[in-house]
Amino acid sequence: MTSLRPRFWDLPLGALNDAEWEALCDGCGKCCLHKVEDEDSGRIYFTNVRCRLLDAERACCMHYETRNSYVPDCVRLTPETVDDIVWLPRTCAYRLRNEGLPLPDWHYLICGDREAVHRAGESVRGWTVGESDELDLEDHLVEREI
Repeated sequence: MTSLRPRFWDLPLGALNDAEWEALCDGCGKCCLHKVEDEDSGRIYFTNVRCRLLDAERACCMHYETRNSYVPDCVRLTPETVDDIVWLPRTCAYRLRNEGLPLPDWHYLICGDREAVHRAGESVRGWTVGESDELDLEDHLVEREI
């Protein structure tokens, strides 16, 4: 198993090993929310509808390693694709580090507490609904900035 280097999160994304890349995720679950694109403007809106694989309480994928078997269009974020995924949440550690910005104080790598993201109100815990064929995503648009 590859080890984590001290303060690896300060390194450029391309310099991270696989373990460091995975450890950078803050566990907010926002990337697993369904999104709707405005056909006229191209703007992407988040909904409060979570992927069927997202555990609502833990805010993590229940089948992370094999998620593409269940959800073929699930996005795989890599150092090479981070620039291309325009809908990454504003607080996403990958987005922040790609833009040369520091991690927020509530990020577990900074504060040492994996629950801090939830207490800070920066996760999907407590405000999402499960995926269903009966849902109209446009009725579930999120008003706040994600």
